[in-house]
Amino acid sequence: MKPNVIVALIVGLVLGFFGGRVVSGPSKTDDAKPAATAPSAQAQNRRPVDPTVFKVPIDGAPVKGSPEALVTLVEFSDYECPFCSRADVTVRKLQEQYGSKLRVVMKQNPLSFHPRAKPAAIAAMAAGEQGKYWEYHEKLFANQKALDDASLEKYAQELKLDIAKWKADLANPKFQDTIQKDQAQASQLGASGTPAFFINGRFLSGAQPIDNFKALIDEELGKAEALVKGGVSASQVYAKIIEKGTEKAAPKQNPAQQAAAAVRKVDVPSDSPSFGPTNAKVTIIEFSDFECPFCSRVGPTLTQIKENYAKDVRVVFRHQPLSFHKNAKLAAEASMAAHEQGKFWEFHDKLFANQKALERASLEQYAKELGLNVGAFKAALDSGKYKAKVEADMAAGSAVGANGTPTFFINGREFVGAQPFDNFKKLIDEEIAKADKLIASGTKAEELYGKLIAQNIAAAPAAPAGGPPGAPAEPPVQKVDVGNAPVKGPKNAPITIVAFSDFECPFCSRVLPTMKQIEDQYGNKVKVAFKNQPLPFHANAKPAAAAALAANEQGKFWEMHDKLFANQRALDRASLEKYAQELGLNMGKFKAALDSGKYTAQIEADAAEGSRLGASGTPTFFINGRTLVGAQPFEAFKRVIDEELKKAGGAVAADAK
Repeated sequence: MKPNVIVALIVGLVLGFFGGRVVSGPSKTDDAKPAATAPSAQAQNRRPVDPTVFKVPIDGAPVKGSPEALVTLVEFSDYECPFCSRADVTVRKLQEQYGSKLRVVMKQNPLSFHPRAKPAAIAAMAAGEQGKYWEYHEKLFANQKALDDASLEKYAQELKLDIAKWKADLANPKFQDTIQKDQAQASQLGASGTPAFFINGRFLSGAQPIDNFKALIDEELGKAEALVKGGVSASQVYAKIIEKGTEKAAPKQNPAQQAAAAVRKVDVPSDSPSFGPTNAKVTIIEFSDFECPFCSRVGPTLTQIKENYAKDVRVVFRHQPLSFHKNAKLAAEASMAAHEQGKFWEFHDKLFANQKALERASLEQYAKELGLNVGAFKAALDSGKYKAKVEADMAAGSAVGANGTPTFFINGREFVGAQPFDNFKKLIDEEIAKADKLIASGTKAEELYGKLIAQNIAAAPAAPAGGPPGAPAEPPVQKVDVGNAPVKGPKNAPITIVAFSDFECPFCSRVLPTMKQIEDQYGNKVKVAFKNQPLPFHANAKPAAAAALAANEQGKFWEMHDKLFANQRALDRASLEKYAQELGLNMGKFKAALDSGKYTAQIEADAAEGSRLGASGTPTFFINGRTLVGAQPFEAFKRVIDEELKKAGGAVAADAK
């Protein structure tokens, strides 16, 4: 599976709001007057909607409307998302206008940077056990700023629910399972942001004007009415429409981006599990997730590769546990604990054979069955010994665009999904032929992988705007406001660098010497603004971000910033307070800021903005609005800065110091 359309989880969890498949005309509000029955001028000028029909089952989700409705609208939503609340107003208007012809189905996609969205979704589903899902649903959207536990209970009381039963139902694991399934389905369908709608299976993304909804609903009504005239019962119309629908969204990239994204330089860590010769002619790097069904399907293909190319192919396994797979990360750590005892691949096979049983007790059982030293295995899990390794793989995967699983890089060439052996074979044979030519010309075995990747990058179509061959196409310049972010450098500097970063991300710390070099060489020509993009798999990144902003309140942001990056393995609350003391901060004020969650909203706003702008991994920089991703060398920054200085009429070269 390649939810590269997920991108961007990773390219933007709120991106769905901006990147829908319907292209609308000038912006309108949802409060606009309903369109007349005839298509509006805006609708007449609108480009056609993507005709793809997706298979989106109802699966017992909350439903409002008649089972004989000719149009079914399935919404993937988040109760803390402001765009979702706007869209809810539109959906209710649509229900008023279309009456029994429209039914609405709600699916849950609480985004990772909205901490109260998931508890709110569970609370709504628990209310649904007493027949009050939709009433509770409206309470949540009407009170998005008050989704704490006490408020959730207050709404239950106002709806006269049986509170004891409601509280007991909150702990029901089936609601967690529902959310996990809904999120997995959203990712597979390409609905990476919220809200996302499927109208009789056709995708409409974001809180769009009501005319956009109406145009699609009217089109689908016509089709549905034709089916009914042809003998299909109204209650079977939806099933008939989606029965042959596609279950997975295809990546939507323009040709230049596809070509540029096809080759990546991907490192081979010495501690990553692998099979095949170290100096193989072909190196395949796999980013995988033990809880992903598509990853398990590719197992037989990898076995065929091993059998057919034993002397020529090396396969390297790297971890990319997806956020909606609750046991995948622990399973990844467990596999590394098995690797420590020489049994990675045996454990790998156990995990994929038992994907429904990856909780701690099962992992220990598999270790026992494989004859591992269970004490050492447990100790590795208890200590979090391999947490950093798994997270480093995840960050590396995000940096090269492996946001869905499985994703492979065959001598750097991106290859996505659980594809058949013959598809792998075609690329492998091409790469072996290239390797044979290099060997014949005198290339040493240990230099082969690097030279093959360089050759593939050079052979890729050139990126636009003068980018290096094979580099990702540079996104358009975007407006990135500094807002209330901490800033270093003069206010009127011709160059503004806005960094989206994570205090627990190893790549973010690696770029600090480069930023210092920029500061030293460009002096007052550059100012840097820091915005927070704590990744969901970094447990201490968010508290660290709050601590940095609490220090900023006392004029010590950059000092705290440096402390945090210098101590990335010690970002627990006690350590944060220790750094505050070392910096001479007012400890009462600092602690109060952390206890009150004073900076939660700012951090979440930063993260949402980063997602909207496409900052799906960290660090991501915007240099006068131009995107630069990752801990890149000084020269990469220098190229963009010098180009921007030239535009601004400044010196092309850095200040000599």
